[in-house]
Amino acid sequence: MSNISIVKIIPYFGKWPEWFELYILSCKYNPDIDWLFFTDCPAPKNAPANVKFVKISFSDYKAMVSERLKINFSAENPFKLCDVRPAFGFIHELDTSSYDFYAYGDIDIVYGDIRKFITDETLSKFDVIGTHQRRLSGHFSLFRNTRQNREAFLKIPNWQHLMEFPEHIGIDESKFSKIFVRHKNHPMWLRKLWALTSPYQRRVLYKEQYSTILSPIPWCDGNLEHPINWYWKDGHLTNDRDDREFMYLHFMNWKSGRWLPKNLRSEGAAWLKLDRLVSVDAVDAERSGFQISPAGFTPPP
Repeated sequence: MSNISIVKIIPYFGKWPEWFELYILSCKYNPDIDWLFFTDCPAPKNAPANVKFVKISFSDYKAMVSERLKINFSAENPFKLCDVRPAFGFIHELDTSSYDFYAYGDIDIVYGDIRKFITDETLSKFDVIGTHQRRLSGHFSLFRNTRQNREAFLKIPNWQHLMEFPEHIGIDESKFSKIFVRHKNHPMWLRKLWALTSPYQRRVLYKEQYSTILSPIPWCDGNLEHPINWYWKDGHLTNDRDDREFMYLHFMNWKSGRWLPKNLRSEGAAWLKLDRLVSVDAVDAERSGFQISPAGFTPPP
């Protein structure tokens, strides 16, 4: 177990997705990371000790955001909370005060062995860690719990208006990323040179983890076709093509066509064609593992 503590903050309102028990099973196998949900959903009976739930209504959470940020956060759709992610460290300063790092992210994910990829050595060298090569990702971004990081969102131009704007506009990935790597298209040597001009850019790791299938990013083998059969077993995540483990699988493009590349949109999201997404029990999954593919969550082959 690491002595460097991490908490992942996730406000979530509405109804848990079908795969949520498998999601928190993959959290359970990362025991040196905590997950903290703010939600109006019931806490699952099988929730592990490192996944905690704070009961709160969406209205009350919006009021808390408004009061803490001194803005009028009145979004009707909880998806807008993605735009508030850059301020989570500030909003939840008291909730995260005992942790060395805080993170934000999504739940359309299955985790592998996170600390195999984010080691104590990595955490000692960097203050901000993203899982894409050129930007922060909304599904997993990690920050050292410092005042500088908690207040970094204040550097986003016109942040109050952007967070008050009723529609989701992706601040967490676009504008917030520029605080830490301003010139994402520059080669690494030039990025390091630019980093000398800003204290926010000196201890930043943007490293592609190849987490999101069917994205425009070429796979780790350079192939434009991504692996589609994934396997979780005892906290380890693999697929049927690569001879390695992965930090997590972000299956956004199977459940929704919203972010599919243009050349794939005509086919639609694979899971929208299924009557049932999950055909494996969480108890059986912990014992034998499970598979994730265009057919949903199924027993291992």
